[in-house]
Amino acid sequence: MTHTWYISTVTDAAGARIAVARLAAAHGVPVLDRTRLVTALTAQLRQCLTKGGAWRLVLETVAPAAGQEHGRLDVTLCPGRDGTAAERPAWHAAVDFTEPGDLDAVARVAADPATLADALFGADEDTARVMEKLTEQEALVAFHREELHQTNQGVLALHAELDAAGEAQRELFAAEREARQEAEKARHRLTFLADASAALTSSLNHEEILRRLPELLTPAYAESVDVWLFADEDKQRQSPRPAAAVTAARTGRPQYAAEHPGGLPGVDDVPPSALRPDRPLLCIPLPIRRAPLGVMTLTPPGERWDPDDAVMLLELARRAGIAIDNAQRFEHSRDIAETLQRALLTDLPTTPGLHLAARYLPATHGLNIGGDWYDAFRQPDGSLITVIGDVTGHGLHAAVMMSQLRTALRAYAVDGGSPGQLLTRLHLFLHHLQPDLYATAVIARFRPDEPTVTWAAAGHPPPVLRLPDGRVRTLDAKPGAMLGIPLGQDIGDHTVRMPPGSTLALYTDGLVERRAHGIDPGIGRLATALSALRGPDLDEDLDASADRILDPLLCDSERDDDICLLLCHIDSEPVPALHS
Repeated sequence: MTHTWYISTVTDAAGARIAVARLAAAHGVPVLDRTRLVTALTAQLRQCLTKGGAWRLVLETVAPAAGQEHGRLDVTLCPGRDGTAAERPAWHAAVDFTEPGDLDAVARVAADPATLADALFGADEDTARVMEKLTEQEALVAFHREELHQTNQGVLALHAELDAAGEAQRELFAAEREARQEAEKARHRLTFLADASAALTSSLNHEEILRRLPELLTPAYAESVDVWLFADEDKQRQSPRPAAAVTAARTGRPQYAAEHPGGLPGVDDVPPSALRPDRPLLCIPLPIRRAPLGVMTLTPPGERWDPDDAVMLLELARRAGIAIDNAQRFEHSRDIAETLQRALLTDLPTTPGLHLAARYLPATHGLNIGGDWYDAFRQPDGSLITVIGDVTGHGLHAAVMMSQLRTALRAYAVDGGSPGQLLTRLHLFLHHLQPDLYATAVIARFRPDEPTVTWAAAGHPPPVLRLPDGRVRTLDAKPGAMLGIPLGQDIGDHTVRMPPGSTLALYTDGLVERRAHGIDPGIGRLATALSALRGPDLDEDLDASADRILDPLLCDSERDDDICLLLCHIDSEPVPALHS
C-alpha cells in the first residue's frame, strides 16, 4: 500500500512528519527505530523547505514475504509534484515492522492545532522513551566501563606479573645457559687434561714430550710455548730468558708478567718482560720431587687467560714435569742397561775359512735389557763353539742369569763335550741354580777341515741352513726340552753336512715369532731371505748380508722382544775346486 504527501509549506511538512510517525507506530516499529526514522525525515524536510519548491513524500508498505516475519516501510522524498518511477529520489529510508497498520488512519491526519498538539505530545513520549533507553544504556555503559576499567587494571596487573615472571624466567634461562656453558668448558678442560696427560705419559722419550707440549697447547690455550729444561741447557742454544722465567725457576712459583695484574689463582704478578713487553707471559715451573725440572713459558691465545684455564695449565705443567722426569730417568736407566747388555755380548773370534756375523737388537719397549745372548769360542781341541740362547723373562734379572749361563757354558766347554752334552749340563746347572727360571739354546760346533756341523737344541727355534746352491733346509730334528724345567733329560746331538759356501743361521724367537701368526711363517720368511742372498755377497761381506736378512723380517715387527741373529758362513772353495 502506498500513500503520498505533497509538501511546499511548513504545515505540509509537519503533517507528513506526523503521518509517518503515526504509521510507523501503528505498524509496531520499535520506538528507537521509529525515532531514528522521524528524526532523519525531519532533517530532510527542513532541507527541502530551505531549498523551496514542491516536494513529494511517498510511504510504501511492503508486506512480509512468504515465510518471513517482518515487513518493510519504505519512505522516499523526491522533488516536484509529478514524477516517474525511474526518477532518482533525493532521500530514501526503510524500517522493518511486525504488525501491519491502517494507512487510512494516516490519510485522515489533518493539520489543525489539536492534531499538531497531539502529535507533539506523541513525539515527546517517543523522546521520553528514547531518553529512558538512553539512560538505561548510559547506566549499562557506565557499568561496563567500570567493569572494563577493573578488567584493564587486572590485565595490567597480570601483564606486570607476566613481565616479572618473564624477566625472572629469562634470568633463570641466562643463568642456566651460563652454568651449562661453564660446565661444558669445565668438561672440555678435564677431557683435554686427560687426553694431554695420556699423550705425554705414553712416551718415554723426553724430547718427544717436549715436542708434543706445544702441539697440545696451541692454539687453544696458548699462542706460543717455550720449555726451558735445566738439564738440557748445555745442549740448547744459549738465549736470554725472561726475568719471570728466572724468578719461577728460583722460587718454584708460577709468574705472570704483564702491564696489568692477571688475577690468576696461585700465580704471582710481576712487571712485564723486557723481552716481550707487548705480550703477557705465564711462566710455570715444571715441578718434580725437590726442585723444578724446568720452566714452561706461554703467551695467551687472546688478550689474557681465563682463570680456570690457568688452573688447568698449572696442573698440566705438573703432569708434564712428572712425565719428563720419568722419561729422563728411564732413558738414563736404559742407557745403563744397554751398555751393560752390550758389555755382556762377545766379540766374535776370527777363524780361517769360517766367518761369523752377529746382530743383537734390544726390544723397543722396556729397559732394552733382556735374556737373549750369542757367543762363540774355541774348545781346547781347536773346534769352534757357537751358541745362541734366550732366558725367559726380561729385565736385569734375565740379563744376569744369561751372563751366568754364558760363563757356565764356557767353563763346561773347557772339558770338551759335544753340543748335546754341554746343553745337558747347562740344564742341570739352571735347574739347581734358579728353579723358577728357564732358558732355550742351540749350540753348533765346527771342526777344522770338516765339512760338517754338529748341533743340539733345547726348546729353541731350529737352525736354518743355506746350501751353496741357494737351497735352504730347516734343521728341525727333535730338540730337547727347555733348560731348567723340572725334568731329567739327556739332550742328543745332530750332525749335518756343510759344504763350502754354506751358511748356518742361528736366531732367537724375537726374529720370527709374531703374535697373530705364530713362529712357523716367520721361519719360512727367514728361509726365503737366506735363499735370496748371493753366494759371493756372503763370502765378501757377511755383516751386510746379516742386515739384508733383518730388513724384510723386521718391517712388520713391533720389536716387543729382543732379537739375536748369528750367521756362520764357510768360505766357498776356489773356482777350479768347484769343477773337480
